[in-house]
Amino acid sequence: MQLTGLTLHRLSIPLVTPFTTSFMTETEKDCYLVEARFDTPSGPVTGWGESVAMIAPLYSEEYIDGGMAVTRDWLAPILFDVEDLTAETVGWHLRHVIGHRMSKSALEMAVIEAQLKQAGLSFQQYLGGVVDTIPSGVSVGIQDTVEDTVRVIGEYLEEGYARIKLKIKPGADIEPVAAVRKAFGDDFLFQVDANAAYTLVDAAHLKKLDDYGLLLIEQPLGEADIRQHSELAKLMDTPMCLDESIVSAEAAADAIALGATSVINIKPGRVGGFIEAKRIHDLASAHGVAVWHGGMVETGLGRAANAAMASLPGFTLPGDVSGSKRFFHEDITEEIVMHDGVVDVPTGPGFGVTIDPEKLRRFTTDTIEITRK
Repeated sequence: MQLTGLTLHRLSIPLVTPFTTSFMTETEKDCYLVEARFDTPSGPVTGWGESVAMIAPLYSEEYIDGGMAVTRDWLAPILFDVEDLTAETVGWHLRHVIGHRMSKSALEMAVIEAQLKQAGLSFQQYLGGVVDTIPSGVSVGIQDTVEDTVRVIGEYLEEGYARIKLKIKPGADIEPVAAVRKAFGDDFLFQVDANAAYTLVDAAHLKKLDDYGLLLIEQPLGEADIRQHSELAKLMDTPMCLDESIVSAEAAADAIALGATSVINIKPGRVGGFIEAKRIHDLASAHGVAVWHGGMVETGLGRAANAAMASLPGFTLPGDVSGSKRFFHEDITEEIVMHDGVVDVPTGPGFGVTIDPEKLRRFTTDTIEITRK
């Protein structure tokens, strides 16, 4: 395939409710989509990708404006010069640009979809997924009060979600967790996510979470603190899960070797793309380390791709691939539906969903056209 043109669509989609983590509160889903056009022996084809970079560099060093700029000025020109571009070689071609994994992932995603559409394959078939539905978990942001936390989680349990993840931070951790366990008992899968809000000095405090039978604690310490996570894992009974620290298969191998994690949250955008994410899946499976699929409040495009990824055999824990209605009144694709605690894996060519042009227009706040020179 020969890349001939790119359009970057910057979007702002209102959320159903504000989503608060240890580092920010979101009221809209701000992101950008990549619309990539290719010439192929069988005619022109278009593929779509989604960047999971946030509006501010608080989850990682990446952010939307930077991602769009580096794509326009550096990444796209490299790919335009490749005569026979394949999904499997995107990462290699872009290797000399340091970092910017989320931007690279969005481009790789668009190439993957175009390649699959040309071949008439679904993303699940391409990856080697083995199930038609995946268990659906939900991520619950930090609420204003403990009572609100209990109420919101109760509503999601009534909807049938297979697992609850609660965001925590210093001052909003032990009390809400204890209240949720008291209200709903121990017979549901419950985990917490700190988004790097603590340090090893907080070990004694974090160990109090061991009393609540949690499935895991996710990224309690800083993303560079792999050794410190290893020390914390020795002190806690709750399984240690890494998210922000796992930026590549190499980082995953280091974390496993150091005993810093017994569970890995896989997010393709964070590691540079779905192909690298599959490498991490395969590595973890070979070492007996459980993986689950995280989420970055993706639109239906990213959510569909994530569902296919989570159909691989190593994803033994429910992930954050929730229904579209969890976050959006309206999605930009067909609605991703959670039913009976699961989400169906799309089976159509590419990612199996279609961008609605009218909704895309309505939610677009900026557009950048990039052409081959």
